[in-house]
Amino acid sequence: MGKEVNGVSRSRFEMFSNNDEAVINKKLPKELLLRIFSFLDVVTLCRCAQVSRSWNLLALDGSNWQRIDLFDFQRDIEGRVVENISKRCGGFLRKLSLRGCLGVGDSALRTFAQNCRNIELLSLNGCTKITDSTCNSLSKFCPKLKHLDLASCTSITNLSLKALSEGCPLLEQLNISWCDQVTKDGIQALVRCCPGLKGLFLKGCTQLDDEALQHIGAHCPELVTLNLQTCSVSHSYSLVHGMSRGWVPHAGLSLCVNRAADHRSRSHNHLSRVPSAAVFMCVGLRKHHRRDSQCLGPKLPSPQNIRGGSLLSAYRCRLHLISTELP
Repeated sequence: MGKEVNGVSRSRFEMFSNNDEAVINKKLPKELLLRIFSFLDVVTLCRCAQVSRSWNLLALDGSNWQRIDLFDFQRDIEGRVVENISKRCGGFLRKLSLRGCLGVGDSALRTFAQNCRNIELLSLNGCTKITDSTCNSLSKFCPKLKHLDLASCTSITNLSLKALSEGCPLLEQLNISWCDQVTKDGIQALVRCCPGLKGLFLKGCTQLDDEALQHIGAHCPELVTLNLQTCSVSHSYSLVHGMSRGWVPHAGLSLCVNRAADHRSRSHNHLSRVPSAAVFMCVGLRKHHRRDSQCLGPKLPSPQNIRGGSLLSAYRCRLHLISTELP
């Protein structure tokens, strides 16, 4: 294959017919046409591919398929479609959303993982056929994965989290809401090997308890979003453990726990409406020494002097509270 130009080999350009009389093909270099096509959505690209042989080559070039969202076609998407897309896109694909695509299973996603090893964002939200096998494939072939949405994939277990921890160390955001087979053991394996986690969505993971929260607090210094709705977290335990470790809330951290304050009350003046223990452990996940705490506001009192609601006014950090009614 000849030298590449913007991801397309020269041999491909040479395939364009000299008899193509379309003015646009005569006036514009093929490199520029390829650049124009890169701004088109999936539907438009498919339509352009039917115009002529030359446009078919350009429209279906992998460089135009770096971001794909198939939610609008979820009822029509089957495993073979995902396999064909992965073969066409290859290493160009960075973001793929299969949200709601019920026909996609482990076999298709294994082929996808093998072909699209540069994938960074993958949404499998609602893909109920997905099991631990898919996460094993992602762990083996997709080390650059940063954002993964497995919400409502109810067959996911601790084995998936252990696999992701071994093969996807760059993971920054994980949504396993309603994956109710996950326990503290899976969370422990995940957070120990993925220290860069910034968003963790655990809504509906009813088997998670205080020990799971302890692991999160100990290993996720960069966490800025945590959803613990319906988790079996003991607020009193979390508060005592949090103070003993010297954690303070991360400024700007989003909180979503049971009985959280109304989302319209975002000012620190309303923080007293949130259970103090919930704030301390559920959002106080960045570890600071007290001498560095000036960046969060007033000087913090020593842990032994913090009592109940006074914790909230003492920190005055910019927490964004999400109510339990939000999805």
